[in-house]
Amino acid sequence: MSKYCPHLVALALAFFAFPVAAQDIAGPARALVEAEIKGWLEDPLVIDALKAQNAKHASLTQADIDAMDQQWRAETGASSRPMIDAVLGSPLSHHLATLRENGQGLYTEIFVMDNKGLNVGQSDVSSDYWQGDEAKWKKSYLAGPGAIHIGEIEQDESTQMFQSQISLPVVDPATNAVIGAMTVGVNVDLLTQ
Repeated sequence: MSKYCPHLVALALAFFAFPVAAQDIAGPARALVEAEIKGWLEDPLVIDALKAQNAKHASLTQADIDAMDQQWRAETGASSRPMIDAVLGSPLSHHLATLRENGQGLYTEIFVMDNKGLNVGQSDVSSDYWQGDEAKWKKSYLAGPGAIHIGEIEQDESTQMFQSQISLPVVDPATNAVIGAMTVGVNVDLLTQ
């Protein structure tokens, strides 16, 4: 009888089980949106921060966006992080961090993106500043009011927990126009309990 590592067996079983489980989180994810996250989208702090950044970044070119994203990425490993610190120090980021903390482990990250896909506020440092080339922004912001994008289940390398991202457009209540998007990372184990 051959010997094998029980951890590898558990990992292999989890790997093969998650394609089915990924479909199973849609119901609980939508329920969470209705019960809690939807209200966050209407918060004046979120709306005002998005309007301010959309106005500030109205004339940015793709080259400008790429340069900002490169600066952000360089700062993630640096001791001096003026760009990251400015975003994390904003009232919106403090609010998002509080929402994450109040979730008692359910929320892994929360961030808000403007009409170009750039981060406006975030609970934790993201690896990049521009989300506009990713499904989380394209399938929420570009999909229009009422859209819900539930991302694939992925294992976080640092925490080893399985998580998914729920992304939704943020609508200006005064104009009914989409002005940004919010992504909420959720702990799949807690979501499905």
